Amino acid sequence: MDVKNRILQLQEQLNQHNIHYYVHDNPTISDYEYDVLLKELEYLEKIHPELQNSFSPTQKIGGEALSSFQSINHKIPMLSLANAMNDDDLKKFDSQILRLLSSEKKIEYIGEPKLDGLAVELVYEKGVLTYGSTRGDGTTGEDITENIKTIKGIPLSISRNLIPDLFEIRGEVFINHNDFKYLNTQRSNNGESPFANPRNCAAGSLRQLDSKITASRPLRIFCYAPGTISGLSFNTQKEFLEYLPKCGLPVNKNIEVGYGFDFLNKYYISCEKLRTKLSYDIDGAVFKINSYNFQNIVGERTKSPRWAIAGKFKAQQETTQILDIVISVGRTGALTPVAKLKPINVGGVVISNATLHNQDEINKKDIRIGDTVLIQRAGDVIPEVIKVIIQKRNSKSKKFEIPSYCPVCKYSVSKKEGEAILRCNNNDCTAKIHGQIEHYVSKNSLDIDGLGNRIITLLINNKLISNFSDLYTLEVSQISILDRMGEKSAQNIINSINKSKKTSLSRFIHGLGIRNIGQNGAKILGKKFEGDINKLINTSKEELIDIKEFGEIMADSLVNYFSNEHNIENIDRCLDMGVVFSETTKTIESIITDKIFVFTGNLKQFSRKEAINLIEKFGGKNSSSISIKTNYIVAGLSAGKKLDKAKKLNLPILDENEFIKLINEIG
Repeated sequence: MDVKNRILQLQEQLNQHNIHYYVHDNPTISDYEYDVLLKELEYLEKIHPELQNSFSPTQKIGGEALSSFQSINHKIPMLSLANAMNDDDLKKFDSQILRLLSSEKKIEYIGEPKLDGLAVELVYEKGVLTYGSTRGDGTTGEDITENIKTIKGIPLSISRNLIPDLFEIRGEVFINHNDFKYLNTQRSNNGESPFANPRNCAAGSLRQLDSKITASRPLRIFCYAPGTISGLSFNTQKEFLEYLPKCGLPVNKNIEVGYGFDFLNKYYISCEKLRTKLSYDIDGAVFKINSYNFQNIVGERTKSPRWAIAGKFKAQQETTQILDIVISVGRTGALTPVAKLKPINVGGVVISNATLHNQDEINKKDIRIGDTVLIQRAGDVIPEVIKVIIQKRNSKSKKFEIPSYCPVCKYSVSKKEGEAILRCNNNDCTAKIHGQIEHYVSKNSLDIDGLGNRIITLLINNKLISNFSDLYTLEVSQISILDRMGEKSAQNIINSINKSKKTSLSRFIHGLGIRNIGQNGAKILGKKFEGDINKLINTSKEELIDIKEFGEIMADSLVNYFSNEHNIENIDRCLDMGVVFSETTKTIESIITDKIFVFTGNLKQFSRKEAINLIEKFGGKNSSSISIKTNYIVAGLSAGKKLDKAKKLNLPILDENEFIKLINEIG
């Protein structure tokens, strides 16, 4: 056999072994035999690079490291799921579906284990894996294509006989228990710190800029949902999931179909029992209407589908001892009591801290230092104290009281009427300053790379900064002499700070950390005031309340913040040091002002984002879901379920040329 044919034979054998192992859970050769074949292929491709191709299993070892991740838009949003915390919630879900599908007496559902991993999207174009991305915010994720390609269970190509030109699949990446244990053993043997839990390890592995690191991690995937698929349709979720293994894509085997609430309740109970027997982590059971036609009729909310729900399992609980209670001070001056615990493993995570919220919560549960307590991870994430085991309490223990002064600056604290939280009254408290600066530089605010907790602490302790506006006065020479810093690191920080000077008003407002003004509130203000922060500063409470989606509490918070001279000085300093807000397109009143548009399918003459910018320029609004309130459906190529639903609701449908004609008539 010549070299070319041997290479092709090895590629085919190894790809088939991957399918046997990861898709069918039925390996036909040992790991050692697999490695021998892979090494032979690597050797042959190395001495004959002209015979190597992009579909070879050797391409799963990782390539050149990236400098950063690019953003990638999902053609169909990756929505999150509403949660059901008990059988009453499942009963309400079933009742709601029956109301929406009034012609049906019983609904067929499909139940799937809810993996505790990281959601991703795979995009195959003409049979080739071209993109892989994280879920991100549901609309935009990070392009992790090179990392996705290293996962052995994901085929780099699929036969054109099986899939159409565009085939998008959503899945959950995870690490099973045995692989995780072995990986941590290796890290310990190499003097590296072990990972805390499989989920964090999987998420961190997928976000490595160096795909070779990702390739060294034992990542797996189960596929569970379609994205955009052109030229191939399915009637049910079950039919779709049964088709994926034929394409070499792994699917969870613990999936069942049944009717009505009885099935929902039975599957939820069986899935929770199954939890301890599986070789990977699950944190609930996902239920979907099996029929895609019924899914389209039921529709979606802004952030979650109405046709699906996640039945969350009861949080895993353990008992441990409170060794101490310390007070944490946040950026708003809030004093939060934190229990320091004797470390305990809860659901695969070692817990050593738990929030106690406030004095009222401590009093209600009568929590004391030295108590033995029941701990759970709320939503399997945030640790909290459920109750005290009174029988194990030391008779000499004393009630815990939060001090009447700030533990950081020793300044007085106070509590507003109607609030349960004590706050430090000192504007110069270093804990508040640290928290405010940390928030200002965060990803959703000014997004200044390189300024982590340690660096911020160094800058504050060396009296180089005392507020966020001081960041713009820093120089390389000041930073480079600090502990474990150098000129290159210092220059990188200064470059990031300078880059942040060109921003949007909404990011800047969010970065100010004004109480009760979150990211959405900042976006509303950014759009309303179009880059003019002085106009915002001088706006009255009455004018603020008149803004749609704004309330009295938010208005009061803004007025209070801007009435503080110290805050205005910091804002003015930022502007004087070169902070500018990018221009926002002024909305033009037109016949589509306040009209709701839904885009579906692929547009040829411009991107989805460009189309949305066009309608927003003329006052139109974009929505990701169809309802009777929708005014226009714009259908591009390969328009799918949304177009079908629009026809059922008899909504106005425009093709791309009709949409362009409408915009031209306006503008």
